[in-house]
Amino acid sequence: MSDKRHYILAHDTARRLAAAQCMTAPAGYHVRVEPPTRSLEQNARLWALLAKVSEQVVWHGRKLDSESWKHIFSSSLKKMDVVPNLEGTGFVALGLSTSKMSIREMADMQTLIEAFGAQHGVEFGVPV
Repeated sequence: MSDKRHYILAHDTARRLAAAQCMTAPAGYHVRVEPPTRSLEQNARLWALLAKVSEQVVWHGRKLDSESWKHIFSSSLKKMDVVPNLEGTGFVALGLSTSKMSIREMADMQTLIEAFGAQHGVEFGVPV
């Protein structure tokens, strides 16, 4: 048996293969069943939304890039904690990467961005 197998439970055959692997796996192996992560389409839409916010919103006197906005929105969505950075001159948000978000979490993130944008007059022009 290979060290690692990945099955997408999209049909009965995949489920049977996954179950068979579980039945023959050596002691100590582990199994993880988790929801699918964000889609490529969601990822593309996320970056389009972030770009519009970045272009149109000044946050506490600063223009932020899309990556910074991604951290702000994901921190808000996940209710992340912060710790001081190594120099003690700022803070770092701790938490989940957007690449590991489920499809549902990514949809929630985009809804959060759109709600924030509506409150701040952002014109997205991004397909829904």
